[in-house]
Amino acid sequence: MKRRVYLIAGEASGDLHAANLVKALRREHPDVDLRGWGGDRMAAAGVDVVKHIRDLAFMGFAEVLLNLRTILGNITACKADIAAWRPDVIVLVDYPGFNLRIATYARSLGIPVFYYISPQVWAWKAGRVKRIRRDVTELCVILPFEEQWYAERGMAVTFVGHPLLDAIAEESDHAPTPLPGADGRPMIALLPGSRRQEVERMLPVMLEASAGFTDHQCVVAAAPALDDAVYAPLLRGRSALVVRDRTYGLLRQARAALVTSGTATLETALFGVPEVVCYGGSAVNVWLARRLVDVRFISLVNLIMGREVVREMIQQDLTPRALRAELDRLLNDLPYRSAMEADLAQLRERLGGPGASAKAASRLWKILEPRS
Repeated sequence: MKRRVYLIAGEASGDLHAANLVKALRREHPDVDLRGWGGDRMAAAGVDVVKHIRDLAFMGFAEVLLNLRTILGNITACKADIAAWRPDVIVLVDYPGFNLRIATYARSLGIPVFYYISPQVWAWKAGRVKRIRRDVTELCVILPFEEQWYAERGMAVTFVGHPLLDAIAEESDHAPTPLPGADGRPMIALLPGSRRQEVERMLPVMLEASAGFTDHQCVVAAAPALDDAVYAPLLRGRSALVVRDRTYGLLRQARAALVTSGTATLETALFGVPEVVCYGGSAVNVWLARRLVDVRFISLVNLIMGREVVREMIQQDLTPRALRAELDRLLNDLPYRSAMEADLAQLRERLGGPGASAKAASRLWKILEPRS
């Protein structure tokens, strides 16, 4: 009898990590049946995607409140699909506001819950750990400090390493190919985010800041879930190149990067590319975040290292002039650049080597084995 696995990822990074988990699982167990909520990468890996991430990603406190009816409707629809399909296990990938509700529901049905990539409860809403302990069968974490954090709160979790190292290793197995439209100049990578609201807020600032570096080619990495119509009005009158589904190819060649806060900051760092981390949200979102979030830094790079390795430009500090000055340092201040490159190499060592997806898949199958 085929084992049924239901996966839920709500964002582009979750789609990537869930897809790599599925690939690792299917290498050992090719006949597993897969269904869930996710994106193009999960679909390509063999998941029957019933709801796409483009309909799920709402950014920030204010956007969540404005779209609360849609979000609650999605939760109801997801529960109904789970009840109808009756999976043997549910795999939740980050996306805590949605997924923790599904975990509670799964427990009520007696379905084991495998949570891959911990919600960032160490940053805010630490009280959620009680809920995770109650509803989650097994939790695999991907940041080195998370295992101890949970242990101090009475919960045993498994550190499997960071799955980005798997994705990057897979990219590195292939010979680099020229990006369409590349003109031979060194590249500045612009990674404005994966959600429409992020891109519309961040890309204009990035474009203005990088416009004066005419000896470099500015290349924008388009998000998989956003179509070209999102970028076209923002790029009007600019000479920047846009690439789609080539973010890692771009980072392999970039000399520096301007990156919106999120998983992309760590991806950029693991390619060894000096970067500036950018964040600008609505006034309401930032006001709430400063009162609720209990961390010194917003970027994973600095959080993992426990100190400022890359510059974070947040809200009023994020101006084209300030961003341009920091980009100039990354490109032209060689001691500054070399020190950052050394720190990024140390970061990679701290995260360990590839293999996170395979380790997580092995842990997942142990949940399924007793039900075989």
